[in-house]
Amino acid sequence: MCGIIGILGKHEVSPQLVDALRRLEYRGYDSAGVATVDDGGRLDRRRAVGKLVNLSDRLVHEPLRGHAGIGHTRWATHGAATEDNAHPHRYGRVAVVHNGIIENFRELRQELIGLGIQPQSQTDTETVALWTGYHLDQGYSPIEAARATLARLHGAFALAFLFEGEADLMIAARKGSPLAIGHGEGEMFIGSDAVALAPFTDRITYLEDGDHAVLTRAGVDVFDLTGQPVIRTQSRIDIGATAIDRGGYRHFMAKEIAEQPVVIGDVLSHYVKDDRIVLPEGMDFTAVDRISLVGCGTAHLAGHVAKYWFEQIAGLPCDIDVASEFRYREPPLSPNSWFIAISQSGETADTLAALHYAKSKVARTVGLVNVGTSAIARDSDAALPTMAGIEVSVASSKAFTCQLTVLAILALKAAHDRGRLDDAGLAQHLSDLRKVPGLLQQSLNLSDGCRVLSEWLSQAQDVLYLGRGALYPVALEGALKLKELSYIHAEGYASGELKHGPIALIDRDVPVIVLAPHDHLFEKTISNMQEVMARHGQILLLSDEAGIAAGGDGVHATLQLPTGGGAFQPILYAVPMQYLAYHTAVAKGTDVDQPRNLAKSVTVE
Repeated sequence: MCGIIGILGKHEVSPQLVDALRRLEYRGYDSAGVATVDDGGRLDRRRAVGKLVNLSDRLVHEPLRGHAGIGHTRWATHGAATEDNAHPHRYGRVAVVHNGIIENFRELRQELIGLGIQPQSQTDTETVALWTGYHLDQGYSPIEAARATLARLHGAFALAFLFEGEADLMIAARKGSPLAIGHGEGEMFIGSDAVALAPFTDRITYLEDGDHAVLTRAGVDVFDLTGQPVIRTQSRIDIGATAIDRGGYRHFMAKEIAEQPVVIGDVLSHYVKDDRIVLPEGMDFTAVDRISLVGCGTAHLAGHVAKYWFEQIAGLPCDIDVASEFRYREPPLSPNSWFIAISQSGETADTLAALHYAKSKVARTVGLVNVGTSAIARDSDAALPTMAGIEVSVASSKAFTCQLTVLAILALKAAHDRGRLDDAGLAQHLSDLRKVPGLLQQSLNLSDGCRVLSEWLSQAQDVLYLGRGALYPVALEGALKLKELSYIHAEGYASGELKHGPIALIDRDVPVIVLAPHDHLFEKTISNMQEVMARHGQILLLSDEAGIAAGGDGVHATLQLPTGGGAFQPILYAVPMQYLAYHTAVAKGTDVDQPRNLAKSVTVE
């Protein structure tokens, strides 16, 4: 969600802060700002609503000097996207940036008003600056003031504090939201993730939950939740893996769609050796009696596809839950069950909370994540990397198909461990899975067809997606992508549910996108499609060669996918879902990589 950067450096930090914030744009934001302390100790700030170019323009006309500074990209939670609500927030001698939500800010605000201190914004974050400034006015040192304020906060936060008169001091704290410390030579850095810090250093320390850190250019002292000094491991990051570049593509999303054959090949190379599946020690499904799959958004839909695989291939009962509902539903969990948390960032607040709920109630927790140093990876009994690499576009593409591939491998492992697949059966399914990267490469050729169809879709106000079996969640994903990118209302339905309500929406102005590979469910799906056509619905049929030959008559348009993939065809059908949404967004002129109101990493509930 919001992005944080902090620098105690050797050079003028304003341009460095803005450059680092650009690397965090993928997280989603609607305003931005920076604050610096100059060499004379003077604290000042600049803020702007909208894109970072607005902040850059302001800094040209109103420059900030100094070698110490903090910066922030804000995704609005409390309060609209206005300059008054933008970070950094300042009160007196302190400036603060924050990612997360301060749950008790209303009580804190009322206390401040009782003390005669009037907030100037609608945000929860401002209360942090006000309380810290109040403590400074009471004679506290900067470190004491920050600690006294942290002790009052309830909720989730990553915080960075900068103080007037302190050009060699910065304080950072985290609870629930990620924050990393970067180590330089005579310089120190704070960042929301390694992506922000990569231009400055490859040496990173990740703060644990409840930690706060005191930084000077000489180094960092870290303290745990009880205030005791602790040593946190310093690790090196692969700077090449944090590179952000469109590679000649118009948008990051187009690049990331095109990368899918390669990254899925990386997944297979990592987890499959010959005809063996290689997982961390202890990942044996023999005694498992149930799987709980939990995620948010696209990650949840990846789990929804995997539910079909676990149940049909492995014969293993599987629950799929939206993470934001899971723990509040308080589901009874079997002590012999496994819990699998699916998250691209590994920091999704609802999914992390669900993991913590399940941890003491199940036999094993598994984190399926794209960031191996994330909170979900650290807090799970086993962490499985999805190998997608950095995904910059807010709308997920390659992360989704990599999640699907790892989940497919897990389902096959479960089937083999439980005796549902013998060695020959496992080898056949793995052969189908190994063909997926090549078939995906062929699916990329559908881009031009999707571009032509996008002119039609971009005129629609409503779009329906239909699918059966494991293609039903892919229909849901297609609808989600179209909503995210083009702001067109879209819904996905199981094809058999059409007569139970959605058919009332059908007329000649509603495109209906049907996902129907020529499999054992094909005839049923085509029957539903005929019901739409009888009511003048305009059908876009996605199928393979045999399916289009059998069911393509009378439809508005077709997209032909390659034949093959076995049980893992849902991975192939994800590509045209992505391209249809992408090209429709381009046709409508919306912001493809940073859709309005959306954030890449949702680190608040």
